[in-house]
Amino acid sequence: MTQAKPRFRTIEEYLNYDDGTDTRYELVDGVLVDMGSEKRLNEKIAIWLLSQFLQVMSIDLIARGTQIAVRSRIVTARNPDLMILTEELDHALSQESQSLITLNMPAPALIVEVVSPGEPGSKNYDRDYVEKRREYASRNIPEYWLIDPVREVVVVLYLEGEQYSEIGQFKNDDPCGICEAARISSRTFPGLNLTAAQILNAGR
Repeated sequence: MTQAKPRFRTIEEYLNYDDGTDTRYELVDGVLVDMGSEKRLNEKIAIWLLSQFLQVMSIDLIARGTQIAVRSRIVTARNPDLMILTEELDHALSQESQSLITLNMPAPALIVEVVSPGEPGSKNYDRDYVEKRREYASRNIPEYWLIDPVREVVVVLYLEGEQYSEIGQFKNDDPCGICEAARISSRTFPGLNLTAAQILNAGR
């Protein structure tokens, strides 16, 4: 990632900024951080998962490209790959001119991140597995999924108290999607009928 100017003193300044490009940014310590181009595989996985949620809920509750303000010493706002909103949150967002979930808005029901390649200790790994896990827990988001195409695993976390606990790590070890153990277990959306193999192989 490369940092880009200018520096912002408030999130309102950040929201009103337009550099005339479609570059994906996150606001880190008052500075725009270029997130780079999203890998095509990651994009396909996020879009495929969006299509599955569309079969069980209204499009009004599905968000891709919406940012969320977080409580962090450094990061001001994150740009998740996919979010499932509550009706209360959808109503609140619809009243705003910017697609940003502010700190005073209700929390989304679920955040999904498609993990970028990286070993433990690397920036990519720590961002998704450590920093975002802490930030999303502080926003009281009930459920957080990490989809890791490199490790071929879907990690499902559920908020218990102030921290996330693992519901499970669902691996891509059942290409036919037959094994019950490979099916994703979601406390927030128990009616979902998805397997790790289906998610991880989307777009391959």
